[in-house]
Amino acid sequence: MHALRFLIRACLALVWVIAGLMQVVLVFPFLGLPSKLYSKKCWSHILLKICGVRVIATGIPIIDGPVLFVVNHVSWLDIFILNGTRATAFVAKSEIRHWPLIGWLAKGADTIFIERASRHAVHQVGESMRQHFAQSQAVGLFPEGTTSTGYALLPFYANLFEPARKAGACIQPVVLKYYHHGRRSDFAAFVGEQTLLHNMWCVLGGTGTAIEMIFLPVIWDGEGEPPVRAELSRTAHQVMGQTLVS
Repeated sequence: MHALRFLIRACLALVWVIAGLMQVVLVFPFLGLPSKLYSKKCWSHILLKICGVRVIATGIPIIDGPVLFVVNHVSWLDIFILNGTRATAFVAKSEIRHWPLIGWLAKGADTIFIERASRHAVHQVGESMRQHFAQSQAVGLFPEGTTSTGYALLPFYANLFEPARKAGACIQPVVLKYYHHGRRSDFAAFVGEQTLLHNMWCVLGGTGTAIEMIFLPVIWDGEGEPPVRAELSRTAHQVMGQTLVS
């Protein structure tokens, strides 16, 4: 049953990815920004259903205006989980662009890729983030810089809080808790030496995967004098860490 379930879901996901890429190439050039964002939101929501992943959202997300969503990173699913609530341009490592299937998905979802080996990477990504904020868009940041098992937070990199701070964008922490058959689990976590194919085999072939997405109160509303980026990073890490272990 696991192999059959994986085969069915993988085929459906592949068809859905191809349909999404065709839309990006053939339809998006004729759409305005609001229509593109709405389409991305709906597409991501359906993709998660195809993958057999259930999302439970709590808290109040910032739906309008520029916002930086600060999110803990567990899986390749994270991008699509948040996109299913509000279309978001995520900052992600450039290696993802070359992954089969997931790279296509990330690129089509307007991911902001960061070349970590480049000394100009932070500046370039910051410029791209500011362009998104100027259009009142949402940007997603994984400040840990890599995935974890989802039980606790890794240290945060504070540099990419700066573009949101300068742009006057709201900063809202978001915590993702992964469950498997009702219990906290690292079943779907993409960590360690696990390959992408093996992780997809687990997720697409399995059952009972659910993610609780918790939107925490904003740590800065974009008004007045902003805290320095190090303080924003510390505050986000503290409130997210407390929520993750509760």
